[in-house]
Amino acid sequence: MNHALKSKLAKLPKSPGLYFYKDKSGEIIYIGKAANLRNRVRQYFQKSRVRDPKTDALVAEISSLELRELDSEADALFLEAELVRRYQPRYNIMLRDDKSLLYVRIDYKSDYPTVTTLRRPLDDGARYFGPYLNGYAVKKALRYLRRAFPYATSTSKTGKRVNLHYHIGMDPGLEEGRTSLADYRANLRKLMRYLRGERAELVRMIEKDMKKCAASQDFEAAARARNQLHALRQLGQQILFGDKENLDLTLDEALTGLSDLLGLSAPPRRIEAYDISHFAGRDTVASMVVFTNGVPDKTAYRKFKMSSNRNDDFANMRETLTRRLSERNLAKWPLPELAVIDGGKGQLSAALSARDTAGQLHVPMIGLAKRFEELIIDSKTSLPDGSGENLAKRAARAGSHALQSEQYIVVNLPANSPSIMLLQRIRDESHRFAVSYHESLSRTRQTASILDSIPGIGPETRKKLIRHFGSTRQIIQASPEELAEILGKKQGLQIHQYLKDSVSAS
Repeated sequence: MNHALKSKLAKLPKSPGLYFYKDKSGEIIYIGKAANLRNRVRQYFQKSRVRDPKTDALVAEISSLELRELDSEADALFLEAELVRRYQPRYNIMLRDDKSLLYVRIDYKSDYPTVTTLRRPLDDGARYFGPYLNGYAVKKALRYLRRAFPYATSTSKTGKRVNLHYHIGMDPGLEEGRTSLADYRANLRKLMRYLRGERAELVRMIEKDMKKCAASQDFEAAARARNQLHALRQLGQQILFGDKENLDLTLDEALTGLSDLLGLSAPPRRIEAYDISHFAGRDTVASMVVFTNGVPDKTAYRKFKMSSNRNDDFANMRETLTRRLSERNLAKWPLPELAVIDGGKGQLSAALSARDTAGQLHVPMIGLAKRFEELIIDSKTSLPDGSGENLAKRAARAGSHALQSEQYIVVNLPANSPSIMLLQRIRDESHRFAVSYHESLSRTRQTASILDSIPGIGPETRKKLIRHFGSTRQIIQASPEELAEILGKKQGLQIHQYLKDSVSAS
């Protein structure tokens, strides 16, 4: 990083806006938007930042930085798309996911113009704006813009009566002639100027029109212009994508905090969490949830049904980790950079035993006890390279309290610590996933008929018994002679004895 870039990073504003990264030749290689330029731009240059290879390549090429401060997140959202379309920076093209791109469609020349969003633009003569990467933010911004520039989202079905949106000021009311087509199109031209990132010029134009209407005593038109200005100012106060930026910052802080506390070589990109769920040893299952860069990766979730039903969480946890770390699963799933065990010392010990038996001693494992939200760490084997021995000192530096015994260290992180909040979220997700699987198995077992388990009895025989006796309960209560009338003496006696033994066992 050169001196000029360092100097620029030290003086970044906290306002919304756009940032332009340039290479050594001065070419713009990336354009980004920010709700807080200071926080967002600095993220790229943090050494502890968890980044993908493409972003690493971008950062390596950055030679200079330009900024453009704006009044609102909405301004940044729409102007970014317009400038990316105009300049086509190569890293904007490389880093975006085509599946999530959104366009705003305005069929301006139609007799009943509408404003809609879609993923694939068509060759239909309509005006298209975009593409936008953050579809949620765009749709939210359009809802607020509709207050400033009322528009229709679909053609009228009745063709006669205005809809509810007209009465709340969000539709032009073409059906009843409340707004002429010419005035509606003039309103849409203003909306399109905003979508092109021309907010400042648009505000000046509306202010000029308002004063002109007031001077000519057209107070109704002046009031409409005033309301448009008010709606635009209100839009400037809305959070459209800044919440995502704040979440990113919190996740970075949480992952970095875990890395520092546990003595890891880098923030853990892949975190796996495990939990056991059963009811008095019945329908025993385990869950494995995966968080990548602090965000749930649901496609990587896995569930395990225990080989036997037992009311022994330690044995169940040992079986779960043994199966997860089997050669077959190691070939299919990448190893975690941190494993979180839902439970205390017993569950953690069982998981560590399975890990060590599988020869994966380098995988860090910690327990998270529910009652006091404590981190449970085996000072000798939980963390690689014996880093658990200095854990108490690192915890003290982080403002945490650590209680050390001969084998375990119990760490109490502050309740507002980003690291403990992330771990709680991961633990709660593993618990939710395990419970949902357990309940699914339990419902299946409860709805299964005892007739399904009788050896030698097929679907047709079951139907014959149900038709004759009327219910499973009546079949269970039937005598051997009654069953023999339907199935024959030998089979009737066998089924009667099986049902009698099953009922006695339950």
